Amino acid sequence: MQSRNINSLTLEELEEVLAGWAEEPFHARQIFSWVYQKGIENFAEMTNLPLDLRRKLKERFYVGDLKLLETLKSIDGTKKLLFELKDKNLIEAAIIPAEKRVSGCISTQVGCKFCCRFCASAMLGFKRHLCASEILDEIWYLKNNSPNRKLTHIVFMGIGEPLDNYENVLKAIRFINSGFTYNIGARRITISTCG
Repeated sequence: MQSRNINSLTLEELEEVLAGWAEEPFHARQIFSWVYQKGIENFAEMTNLPLDLRRKLKERFYVGDLKLLETLKSIDGTKKLLFELKDKNLIEAAIIPAEKRVSGCISTQVGCKFCCRFCASAMLGFKRHLCASEILDEIWYLKNNSPNRKLTHIVFMGIGEPLDNYENVLKAIRFINSGFTYNIGARRITISTCG
C-alpha cells in the first residue's frame, strides 16, 4: 500500500480513516496536535496514541513532501528557503521575524501567469498550482524552523498568484485558521493579489 502525506487530509477525512480502522475518532485531534502544534513527524513519538495505531499511521502516512535545497539568511534574521517538490519543481518560502511576531511568507504556485512588473515570479513561467498539502508543508516547515517554533502570521506573497489557485489556497487557510492545527486568526493571514 502506498503511503500518503497526512497534510492532505482534513480532520474529518482523518476521522473517517480512523473509523475504517475501528479506531476512536478523537485520535484524529490528537494526531493533528502532534503534527501541527508540536511539529512531530515521527508517528512513534506520538505517545498518547495506542501502539497499533502508531504502527498503522507509520505504514500508511508520512508528514511533508518538501526537500530543503538552500537557505539564505539576512542580517535581520529573515530566512529565504528554496524547496524542491516531489516532481522536482522548485518553490520559495521565507521566515520573517520581527519584534513581536514571526511571519511565514509562502508560495501558492510553481511560477506565475501574470507578469507583474514588480515581481520576478513570472520569469519562471507558469508550471502548476500547488495543492493544499504542499502549501501546508511550507507552513509546517517554516513553523518548525522559526525562532521558538513560533509562527504568528501568514502572508501569501511567495511565488504565484494566490487567487489563481483559489480552491487550494482556501483549503489551506481553513487549516491555518483551525484551532486543531495552527490556530492563526484570520486577521493574521494576508493574501497578496494582483486582482
